[in-house]
Amino acid sequence: MSASNSPVVVIPARMASTRLPGKPLAEIAGKPMIVQVLERAKEADIGPVIVACAEEEIAGAVRAAGGEAILTDPDHPSGSDRVHEAVEKFDPDGKFSVIVNLQGDLPQLDPSSVQVAADVLRRSDADIATLVAKITDIQELEDDSAVKAVVSFPSEERQGRALWFSRLKAPWGEGPYFHHIGIYAYRRAALAKFVSLPPSPLELREKLEQLRALENGMRIDAALVDTVPLGVDTPEDLERMHAIFLSRSS
Repeated sequence: MSASNSPVVVIPARMASTRLPGKPLAEIAGKPMIVQVLERAKEADIGPVIVACAEEEIAGAVRAAGGEAILTDPDHPSGSDRVHEAVEKFDPDGKFSVIVNLQGDLPQLDPSSVQVAADVLRRSDADIATLVAKITDIQELEDDSAVKAVVSFPSEERQGRALWFSRLKAPWGEGPYFHHIGIYAYRRAALAKFVSLPPSPLELREKLEQLRALENGMRIDAALVDTVPLGVDTPEDLERMHAIFLSRSS
């Protein structure tokens, strides 16, 4: 696969997590969490993987594990801005036209999901691709921390156009509901446009960055996957993740 047709995977990481300070370096099965995520991204085998670091401590841990780390401005307002800076430093000649933004707190991620997100852009004219899964827990519908995606899936298809994202239960009427998984694949020009735009009114209201793209006429397509990866946001999440990795090794 030539570089021009191959994605680059970028994992933004910073130490300043409100609920779990120092989260990227939290240990899971003997490795920093950022290294576990780096390994899942490499297992996807779709292109080079880089970690966009806000701090030298993260970069050191990544490099010690044989990974590639790029230091970025610690004052970036979002992970998307951090990813954009890292890509421009890593690939100033623009050889890679697809950028996969992978969250650094998904150590349990199925590597195939990274491939699925990148494949969406190969099959459509979308600016941005993302992932969703069917909501099976009815309590999640009333949980405003669980982001719902309103996606128009053609009959029997597993890829469709994302029309909206909300913390509220949506859409109205009979049918499935979808949980949004925060993995994005951007066309390079789309990422550059996105980070150049100011925060939009509904983005600020819902506290959902992806609404900025929709409010500015950008197209987001979503692929349906079977499971939602467990994220690590709190000390309790970290304990649960420890247990999952321990059960795998026993």
